Amino acid sequence: MNACTRDGEGGSPTAVVIDDATLTDDDHHAIARRTGTSHTAFVDTSAADTPTVRFFTSAGELTNCGHGIIAAQAVLLHRSDATEHHGSLRTAGRTFATTAIRRQDGIEVWFDQGVTTLSNHADATDGGIIAALDLQPADIAAGVRVASPGTPRLLVPVRDHLTLLSIQPDFDRLATKCRRLGYLGCFTYALWPTTRTAAARMFAPAIGVNEDIANANSAGCLAAHLLDTSGNGDIEVHQGDTLKRPSSISASATRTGSGIVARIGGVVDLGPPTVLG
Repeated sequence: MNACTRDGEGGSPTAVVIDDATLTDDDHHAIARRTGTSHTAFVDTSAADTPTVRFFTSAGELTNCGHGIIAAQAVLLHRSDATEHHGSLRTAGRTFATTAIRRQDGIEVWFDQGVTTLSNHADATDGGIIAALDLQPADIAAGVRVASPGTPRLLVPVRDHLTLLSIQPDFDRLATKCRRLGYLGCFTYALWPTTRTAAARMFAPAIGVNEDIANANSAGCLAAHLLDTSGNGDIEVHQGDTLKRPSSISASATRTGSGIVARIGGVVDLGPPTVLG
């Protein structure tokens, strides 16, 4: 299926597999490689009230995947024949409140990301990460921040849309730097000056995804950052244009007693089910 479509088009091709006890982790890895998508979500529905979902790429298992949560919840609503569902999904050590609603152009899904921590870390621009992104210091529009909803990544603001589109990272070098510093990847973005919209690109070669078509968790991180720095945590993030797969993710951040939390949403276009034989 296509997760986080924009105006009924594009989106991130995402595989969702209804898991069962017979599948081993070797099976999960093999299926993830065969699907041809950047991410595969395996959903265990044995606990009907709170299904458990695990995420795999060709490189291994991830602890979390935002657009994978959106895709998985859309499949669960589709299988139920209901028009709307409010529930939860469990991933590695975390439970996310979810909402799914049928729309004419697909299934709209929202989930609560939880607390995002933000920091200005000295290592953010040390060790050649900015150079590995094919950027110069003058290309950076503001401070680079580390954001973590569970797994840290860099938020890298660039001065304009043309700079964003021109980035050609050295993926091998970037993967090495991110692994050494413990970052999932680099979420580079440019804010439109007159609307609450951002264009973004997510580079995560350290987890086997050179460029992500849609990265919902990073959109939530950006919303948290904007709330922290400007007081307005509502944003629509456009990704995938350089990959000719336009995607859109909405995120809204609020302050709570526990910290800044974000709610993230996207629309899923479900294709026909596929049998992997």
